[in-house]
Amino acid sequence: MTKMDNNLQYNRMTSKMALNLMAPHTWAASLMPSIFGCVWCIFKGFMLSPWQIAALIAASVLMQSSVNCLNDYIDYIKGTDTAENNLERSDAVLLYENINPKDALALSIACLAAAAVLGIILIISSCMIPLWIGLIGVCAVIFYSGGRTPISYLPIGEIVSGFVMGGLIPLGCAAVAAKAWRFDIIFYALPFIISIGLIMMSNNGCDIEKDIAADRKTLPVMLGREKTKKLYKGCVIVWMVLLWILPIILIGLPGILCAVIMHIFARKPMLWLMNSPLNQENRITQMKTIIKANYAANLSYIITIIVGIVLKLR
Repeated sequence: MTKMDNNLQYNRMTSKMALNLMAPHTWAASLMPSIFGCVWCIFKGFMLSPWQIAALIAASVLMQSSVNCLNDYIDYIKGTDTAENNLERSDAVLLYENINPKDALALSIACLAAAAVLGIILIISSCMIPLWIGLIGVCAVIFYSGGRTPISYLPIGEIVSGFVMGGLIPLGCAAVAAKAWRFDIIFYALPFIISIGLIMMSNNGCDIEKDIAADRKTLPVMLGREKTKKLYKGCVIVWMVLLWILPIILIGLPGILCAVIMHIFARKPMLWLMNSPLNQENRITQMKTIIKANYAANLSYIITIIVGIVLKLR
């Protein structure tokens, strides 16, 4: 039984509600990989025009927004989201604002269509490779929350979301800039793959009881909370180590700057994550902290590469 009822009187969806459905507080998962991809290309000598950079970032954000809207729509009509799940009002628009769930679905489709238009423009200006990457992204959007057995209901959700957003977004940026496959960018994008997977694991780790009730077979459900906490801590450590090592491999000794910036801005959220309880009571704090860590740590990496670009130009 779903929550949709054609006889209900719904509120009109405002622009603020629409923005909350797109969940800008989660955009670190698309902003950071797309900005990194563009900066990496410039460092490697593959130039991108300002409009291409803007289009790549916008398309990535729109794809993620589409996923966010679709996920909220499906969770609502299935009755998965409830007031007891420690959800903020801005993070559960359909639950608290009484708008028509079909509006969320329409917004998801609109975001996906807008991303597709930008993708077509980028393909025309570059080559066909971004088309194949984009098609994988579209499939991920559809099957992440939709279908008989959504990816978000399976123990591969963390891997898929991490690879699609953390890996394929930079790969797409490199394809537009180089007009060729540049699989080497995947190696340098590993911190984004891991950190975006951790966003998913943060959500699923806190929602173990809710997901069991919804018959979801997520990775934390399969592992249990204690094993999930150990895996989570290990992934945070690997993430940090990669951010110490990869900038040095990429730009040389000046890459040490990344570790310095991380120590100043990312140390506290990273330490909190390593010891986080991953439970429903701390869900809001957990999600805010993993997003903050994504911005602080991964932005340190991006800033370091920009410094490398400046040093190359001297």
